[in-house]
Amino acid sequence: MATATHHRSRGSEAAAGGLVTFAAVLLFVAGILDLFRGIMAIADDDVYVSTPNYIFKFDLTSWGWIQLVLGVVALGVSAGLFSRALWARVVGVAIAALLIVANFLSIPYYPVWSLVLIALYAFVIWALCVVRE
Repeated sequence: MATATHHRSRGSEAAAGGLVTFAAVLLFVAGILDLFRGIMAIADDDVYVSTPNYIFKFDLTSWGWIQLVLGVVALGVSAGLFSRALWARVVGVAIAALLIVANFLSIPYYPVWSLVLIALYAFVIWALCVVRE
């Protein structure tokens, strides 16, 4: 019985590399935005909207540290994605998913910005999951 082998074209490999680069750039930019957002929450809580009746209420200083740490991790993972490391793709999907949850929980404090970052992280997950390497 003959075994079928699949050969990738140069075009599909270039497209796969382009999507990983796309995800790396988006993760880098969104990581920087989360890093700055964390610094803003740590330095001055007056930047955020006050929401007294929100079920997931957090202290904004501790929330700032969470955003800061997740942003730094996202920056590190994006560096791994630029080097095409497989671990970076797996961790990239995981950190983007965590950051979607974190931004969902912070919607009452910074609604528009949270929704923008959720969309960016969703694109990162899509780009990292669609590539088969």
